[in-house]
Amino acid sequence: MAAKKQRGKNEPPPPIIVKKITVVEGGHHGGAWKVAYADFVTAMMAFFLLLWLLGATTEDQRKGLADYFTPTLVKMKQESAGSDGLLGGSSLTDADNYPHKAAQTGTKAITIPRDATGGPKEGSGRINRVQHFRQRLEQKLQSTEQLRRLARQVRLVDTTEGIRIDLVDNADFSMFRLGTTVLTPDASNLLDAISEVVDGEDTGLTIRGHTDALPWRSGAGNNWSLSAGRAEATRQALIRDGISQKRFRRIEGVADREPLISDNPQDPRNRRISIVVMD
Repeated sequence: MAAKKQRGKNEPPPPIIVKKITVVEGGHHGGAWKVAYADFVTAMMAFFLLLWLLGATTEDQRKGLADYFTPTLVKMKQESAGSDGLLGGSSLTDADNYPHKAAQTGTKAITIPRDATGGPKEGSGRINRVQHFRQRLEQKLQSTEQLRRLARQVRLVDTTEGIRIDLVDNADFSMFRLGTTVLTPDASNLLDAISEVVDGEDTGLTIRGHTDALPWRSGAGNNWSLSAGRAEATRQALIRDGISQKRFRRIEGVADREPLISDNPQDPRNRRISIVVMD
């Protein structure tokens, strides 16, 4: 073996060479596709969530969602529970105006083929139920002169929970004596008529009491207990009219927190009782 060559005294040391080896993963071992796939799945989830919201909400609720995301375009709708007139206002049962109906019919919430039936909570089965209930209530409210006069206080709204009947106060009508849970004679007669229509259904009921924002004299009371007490008084009146106690699912008092006339919380129309005939 040859002897290692000795470096001279003034000879510089040999350079150090560093080799850098980069291993590149190819094919399915790369990670870029995972990011793209995650974006795709997220977009699909948002798309199906949008479809679910469109199918599970009412027209008024969709308008509320749209207003929430476009606050600069919000236009408060004073007649949100229905327009003037007997049981007025738009709802899920309003038919769409298709330029070419072909073989389909539908509403603002759902489009279904002609002759389709569906279940009791969807399709034409639900639409027929709402229309039938509306017709029976209209007929009852037109049966006497007194009820025809009181019919303008009744508003019918189709909601995701069921059919909501709003009994609304105004400057000339009040469901209860001022500041109490005592029903007025007109309100008792109105509830008698409504109970006959509601008794034809076999589903649960919920009752919600609303008040206006008029201030109380110090120590005299509060709108929370008043709204809850009025909801309970309504329940008792319906029971006296023959509605089974077992049908009631929930009694609520929300005070003045859900005004009908948002820009005037003290408006008498904010005082109302809502009876929901549940699906």
